[in-house]
Amino acid sequence: MLSSDRLLAFAAMSFLLIVVPGPSVLFVIGRALAQGRRAALTTVVGNTVGAYVLVVAVALGVGSVVERSVLVFTALKLVGAAYLVYLGVRAWRKRGSLQAAVGADGSAHRGGLRTLWEGFAVGVANPKTMVFFAAVLPQFVDRAQGHVVVQMLVLGLVFNLIAVACDSVWGLAAATGRDWFARSPRRLSLVGGIGGLTMIGLGVTVAATGRKD
Repeated sequence: MLSSDRLLAFAAMSFLLIVVPGPSVLFVIGRALAQGRRAALTTVVGNTVGAYVLVVAVALGVGSVVERSVLVFTALKLVGAAYLVYLGVRAWRKRGSLQAAVGADGSAHRGGLRTLWEGFAVGVANPKTMVFFAAVLPQFVDRAQGHVVVQMLVLGLVFNLIAVACDSVWGLAAATGRDWFARSPRRLSLVGGIGGLTMIGLGVTVAATGRKD
């Protein structure tokens, strides 16, 4: 199985990738600003499940198809980008109604499954994670030890544990700042608009992200 050196090296590289805000982190921040702590953490869980689906895909060989095919990669990227823009526009349009949706605990009342699904959709369509798993994860597998699929799944689990911790910190920090805005309808509307614009900008950025080939 995997040696401790390989695990530590992969964990270090994963951490460096994760701490730099990408589509998933910015989406979590946008959710925290627009809907509060609970929605942010639910989004983190959805993102993690989506990211692990990518791990499974890479372990089963599907990831190599995405990594090698410009057409498939571009299609997935544009679908993810369009979904982000859609969510951002919806958040912007509903920014004025946030005050009525905020409960006494400062969190927005929202369907947990819906929020989870939205986080999952962003996580599974994240181009940064997709390329990392397809191009980097296989390099840390010790094929001489066998059980290649299991090794990839373990490495993916390490990545996702780090991602959950880091993304949760981002989400909680953003939600804490939101609590101050929640004391004023005008300020809350402002932060809801910022969250929506963040997601729209993120979607445009993802759509414009190219490949070296």
